[in-house]
Amino acid sequence: MKNRFITLVVSGMLLSCVSLFGTGYSVDATHSSVGFKVKHMMISTVSGNFGIFSGSYELERGIFKSLSATMKADTINTGIVKRDEHLRSEDFFDVAKFPEITFAMTSQKGKKITGDLSIHGITKEVVLTLDMGGEVIDPWGNKRSGFILTGKINRKDYGLNWNKAIETGGFVVGDDVKVIVEIEGVAN
Repeated sequence: MKNRFITLVVSGMLLSCVSLFGTGYSVDATHSSVGFKVKHMMISTVSGNFGIFSGSYELERGIFKSLSATMKADTINTGIVKRDEHLRSEDFFDVAKFPEITFAMTSQKGKKITGDLSIHGITKEVVLTLDMGGEVIDPWGNKRSGFILTGKINRKDYGLNWNKAIETGGFVVGDDVKVIVEIEGVAN
């Protein structure tokens, strides 16, 4: 009985420490996506994603203490080989010179995550909206959490300036890019 009581007290102390310091997570790329949408010819939308990315974050009672991610720029995929090759070229991402896109959170206020986004060698502050999915224990005993970040950036802020005018007015590629990041992480 005494040993059982000691075990319960020690277990409670350990759980308190985990809550106090938060839980560290690694992004599970097989259950996550880093995507975007941009206007094409002013009349339709092109969607794409980055095939290789990694990240980590720390949560304490549903609040982010840290959040960082790296995307491999050469894994951009819109489903059209020629377009993807153009996006990898010097006209856009120039992946030979700038192989990675990075994000590092600087603060969280409610459902707003602020951080530094670096694309094409240029770093700008962005604000993304958080939709927290929650935390669970999976059937194999792993602690998991999930969330979605959405926002909008202007591609020209990052030196992605290529465009062509279209005959009826407007341009081939829109300036505003919608960002959609869906993340599932596994506790370390």
